[in-house]
Amino acid sequence: MSVEVVATDLGSLPDGGFEEHTPIFRANQSVLDRGIRGAHSYLDLSFDHKLAFQVDGVISRAESECLIALTEALGFRQAAPGIQTPPGMRQNTTVHWMAHPRDAEVLFSRIEAFIPSIIEGRQSMGALSHRFNTYRYTVGQEFKPHLDGDWPGFAVNKKTQSLEYWKTGRSMLSMLLYLNGEQEGVEGGDTLLLDGQTVVRRVKPCCGRALFFRHGIHDRSVLHAGDVLHDGAPKYVIRVNVMYESGPVELGQS
Repeated sequence: MSVEVVATDLGSLPDGGFEEHTPIFRANQSVLDRGIRGAHSYLDLSFDHKLAFQVDGVISRAESECLIALTEALGFRQAAPGIQTPPGMRQNTTVHWMAHPRDAEVLFSRIEAFIPSIIEGRQSMGALSHRFNTYRYTVGQEFKPHLDGDWPGFAVNKKTQSLEYWKTGRSMLSMLLYLNGEQEGVEGGDTLLLDGQTVVRRVKPCCGRALFFRHGIHDRSVLHAGDVLHDGAPKYVIRVNVMYESGPVELGQS
């Protein structure tokens, strides 16, 4: 796998402070198998008018192993580029990278049947942002309760080979793609969906499982947390943003 730094950004550190020129990488080859059928089950996790659902079988174990190897080779670090969290909230290491365009397309094709075509009047763009934010948790680490912000889409410009954001569209759903789970030795580290301080849903890490929920800083966004990881294998999870059109669907459109 060929990778390179495509951009840098100011990176926030878990305990406060910043790191300048934190790298964002680019994968020059695809790792997902176009021939794999993909997702095979759906579970509605919505509550109190807040959208959340789970899809299993999104990637294979072999693909997950490739993604773990890739991100380990890129190198996990304390700083998260372009991300701002209060000191002590995010307790993990991370690497942010741009997936190969084909992999973003293949991944969306596997989940497309489960993605709402319209949310709150906004039409799906039929795409995922190419920016894959990968997190590694080790013993004792967690991500305390928070809301995910919404983002523009990102891709690498084919002509300039530089990182650029999409001029239209904005994300509405977080996709948390788990690369391993109990079968691979992960103990703890569940994702908790919260109503205030009450845990209303608990999602266990599982290789190939994807958790989706409404995000953005508003009252329909799902408050969530990454529970403490216990003894055992590190937990690997990728956050990918699911993209929607910027404005509401015009009258007469479906």
